[in-house]
Amino acid sequence: MTQPSVAVVTGGARGLGLAMAQELARYGCAIALLDVLDETADVAATLAADCGVAAAGLQVDVRDAAAVETAFDEVTLQLGLPDVLVTAAGITIWGASTEVTPEEWQRVIEINLNGTFYACQSFARGLLAAGKPGSAILISSMSAHIVNVPQFQASYHASKAAVSMLAKSLAVEWAKAGIRVNAIEPGYMLSDMTRQFTEANPDLKAQWVAAIPAGRMGEPEDLLGLVRYLAGPESQYLTGQGIIIDGGYTAI
Repeated sequence: MTQPSVAVVTGGARGLGLAMAQELARYGCAIALLDVLDETADVAATLAADCGVAAAGLQVDVRDAAAVETAFDEVTLQLGLPDVLVTAAGITIWGASTEVTPEEWQRVIEINLNGTFYACQSFARGLLAAGKPGSAILISSMSAHIVNVPQFQASYHASKAAVSMLAKSLAVEWAKAGIRVNAIEPGYMLSDMTRQFTEANPDLKAQWVAAIPAGRMGEPEDLLGLVRYLAGPESQYLTGQGIIIDGGYTAI
């Protein structure tokens, strides 16, 4: 298997998605950022200038399967056929399950699960048609396996458990075609948005950190080595796995 050449990152215009896109750019991949943010194209232009790779930024809502398919067609025209996918688009809501509205529940499922599936669909369609291998890296969560406390996040837990199982299912389905699918399952990570939240809620951050054997929350950099490994040829026999990076949180 050769080194990957074109990577699509959903939710790639900020936070963990952007950090992973930057790492793949440093690895030599052309990068396509798919995000709902207005500044997605500008972020892609900055990434291209900083990392010296071709990049494209497309404003896309991953809940829209047709829009995702169109975006992949455009990426292929601009950069070439994507052979790496990172699905970092995701949200969470907090609140008692008895108070969650159908609209809130549906939004979490549509972005976290449906959006991940639509991106995987479009990614695999291109590779299967071309007879080429690739690697899909689904960003799940340790919350696929454990219940976060003290906050209530039933929709998030359900969606991430589904994403981790989706990785296994697609990995088996596409294995003979050389398309690998794995899930990264981070613990509490200090993305830009999480950092703002924890600065405003230091007591909650302290409670989280107290339960992490490593004694700290994760940084985006803690994920990058695994992203690069899963994208590259060294991991060509690794598929259908969920890999937790959580400082030991789920080990106790």
